[in-house]
Amino acid sequence: MAAEQLKFIFEQFDHIEVFKTFEELSSGHINDTYLVTAESGKQFILQRINEGVFKDVPGLIANKVSVSKHLLKKLKHLSEDDIKRRVLTFIGTKKGVFYYKDTDGNFWNVMVYIEGSITFETVNNEEIAYEGGKLFGEFLNLTSDFDARKLTEVIPDFHNMAFRYFQFDCALKEASEQRIQQARNLIQLVQDLKEEMHVLQNLKDTGKIKLRVTHNDTKISNALFDTNQKGLCVIDTDTVMPGIIHYDFGDAIRTICNTAAEDEKNLEQVKFNLQFYKAYVKGFLEKTNKSLSILEIKYLPLGAKTMVFIMALRFLTDFLNNDVYYKTEYPEHNLDRSKNQFKLIESLSEQFNEMEEYNLNFIGSLK
Repeated sequence: MAAEQLKFIFEQFDHIEVFKTFEELSSGHINDTYLVTAESGKQFILQRINEGVFKDVPGLIANKVSVSKHLLKKLKHLSEDDIKRRVLTFIGTKKGVFYYKDTDGNFWNVMVYIEGSITFETVNNEEIAYEGGKLFGEFLNLTSDFDARKLTEVIPDFHNMAFRYFQFDCALKEASEQRIQQARNLIQLVQDLKEEMHVLQNLKDTGKIKLRVTHNDTKISNALFDTNQKGLCVIDTDTVMPGIIHYDFGDAIRTICNTAAEDEKNLEQVKFNLQFYKAYVKGFLEKTNKSLSILEIKYLPLGAKTMVFIMALRFLTDFLNNDVYYKTEYPEHNLDRSKNQFKLIESLSEQFNEMEEYNLNFIGSLK
């Protein structure tokens, strides 16, 4: 996008800054995100929300702003400088709302950039895994008293396994023969795992597992760290909705414990790192153990396997649908992503019993 267009959009928000330069950030699959630098040197995140994916963008932005305001209240004991680094700060427009809708119907929002922060696409040591566990665990703890009924369900059935299988079945019926042949082995794996992958959905539907406010996109790149690799802030709260804790736990494990990026083509590099799993669990349960039931803790490992699977399934479904959802860089990109996640499931499954044992033993050590 041209600088003049971004400058105009940036000027619609209620700040006193003068647009200077910008650069596009390309880490996300869905939205267009820009780092704007003002004449003063201050930096901001200017983001276009993908209304093709999110049907109620005003509701989505209201979710983000409400959760941030809640976190601000819970962390009011911190200094002003610390709070600015621990919570996303959204800037409203000159018309008093937190989004700008341009002439093409695109929705934009602005956040203050958290200076001195870094992100990781993959994890390369146990300390980062541990800090990630603490950070996402604390997010769940701090929002545990937020009324989830006040949140807009921005993507209905986002982690609903029955719905994801329905989407997959529809895609399979309409897919080209070429793409079916390319994905035949993965299609069989989807069928083989169907019963196990509905266990958490059934527990949720029967009320045996508590509904909470959940982030729903807890990949490690959505955690900000300081330059000392200590956890700072959870970002990208577009998908904050009611859910079960296994969604957030599992999606974090999916990225933290994969020894490779999620689109790595060389599957020999894709393994489930059990030591990183244990480090994450340690941080996560230190923050959440008092609010979790034994049943929730028991099923955390299955949450990890389920969330890896659901991403494998979503990537595969999008491939069969000719790549209409995720941004792709080449024709087989989504297929490679799906292969990667299924390889991670294979490695995880080989260590599943040890994962279960570690969770329960760690909780025992805290009591």
